[in-house]
Amino acid sequence: MSFEALAEDERALLDFEREAWTLTGRKEDRIRERFAISPSSYYRALQAVVDRAAAYEYDPLTVLRLRRRREALRRERIQGRRADPRTR
Repeated sequence: MSFEALAEDERALLDFEREAWTLTGRKEDRIRERFAISPSSYYRALQAVVDRAAAYEYDPLTVLRLRRRREALRRERIQGRRADPRTR
């Protein structure tokens, strides 16, 4: 496998997202400390990376989790919240 298609900063976004749940404090604060950018810029960059095949090759579990979460949020915006999240 070759990860050259992802830049170092793109790999850093995926690495951070993979380990973010283990960090103490607010995620937004950790984003500012680690990347020196706003959370909205972080999430825009992360969403752009998640769509790339090279990101999937680098960290498939994190990428799939992020894609599923994005799709669930998109569905929720379109359809509204359901009383039972397991219903379709």
